[in-house]
Amino acid sequence: MHNLIKELILPKFSNPLLNKLGDSAVVEFKDRGLAFTCDSFVVYPLFFRGGDIGKLAVCGTINDLVVSGALPLYLSLALIIEEGLDYSLLERVVDSISFASKVSRVKIVTGDIKVVDKGACDKLFINTAGVGKVIRELNLKDIKVGDRIIITGRIAEHGLSILSQRKGMDLDFDIKSDCASLDSLLIPLLKDKAINPAPARRGGIKFMRDPTRGGLATTLNEIARATNLGIVIEEAKIPIANRVKAAGELLGIDPLYIANEGKAVLVVDSEKAQDILKLLRQHPQGRFSQIIGEIRSEPKGMVLLKTTLGTERILDMLSSEPLPRIC
Repeated sequence: MHNLIKELILPKFSNPLLNKLGDSAVVEFKDRGLAFTCDSFVVYPLFFRGGDIGKLAVCGTINDLVVSGALPLYLSLALIIEEGLDYSLLERVVDSISFASKVSRVKIVTGDIKVVDKGACDKLFINTAGVGKVIRELNLKDIKVGDRIIITGRIAEHGLSILSQRKGMDLDFDIKSDCASLDSLLIPLLKDKAINPAPARRGGIKFMRDPTRGGLATTLNEIARATNLGIVIEEAKIPIANRVKAAGELLGIDPLYIANEGKAVLVVDSEKAQDILKLLRQHPQGRFSQIIGEIRSEPKGMVLLKTTLGTERILDMLSSEPLPRIC
């Protein structure tokens, strides 16, 4: 996917907003910063432990806005429905979308419905777009050596939840997806002037990203490459449930590369790191938050993992998708 974007998409559509490759584009409109994002959801199965394609569509779009420093306001909703889809199933998905949007106080303001021939899509695909008001500008350029890396909770639960429920792969680990909106966890932190003095270079939250496809390791590699700085993380500090570790070992899949749908990676000023961690842990979604590493000058553009065995290894960018259709 990275190669496809780099070799095909960017050369055709290159512009300053797109070239940042952020979770959302931040645009100026009447002297106000607006964040704009879109996403498509093709997850299989449609319903899984902890969520469904409808909840996932709302939460995923909201989270792309939130980690861009914006308060989510409006969503679009487009449904691509396979001919013959059971009406009661569609109704369950729509009810889930309605509930998730009301919880986060966002409005579905426009949309579209298309029905395609049987076999042209797998039951139901969803496309969403989101608009939010920028609360705080977050910029990769503000990241400097010494900044700390925070993950807001246990990793790899979404991807392994999906995998465990696919045909013939029910592993009985009872892993529940972390699918959730991040607005109630992160918006208060973005508004907190005590931890976010302006400008960003003077402290507080520098940058955020949600570690979805490619997981934590890929997200950290994207940050390292974009800043040309090194990232060093400690394996012992990465929050991960024992059942997730066991499932990963059984399947031969590294949880560091498994998708998450309700977590965020934060790059924060070292002087504010403990204050931010304390605030995160006061929220139910952030109770397992942890400082897992820091920004270094070396190795440039790379991520280094200090293992529990006392060794070090390079965490490379994910070269292929170990689990397709997880979002």
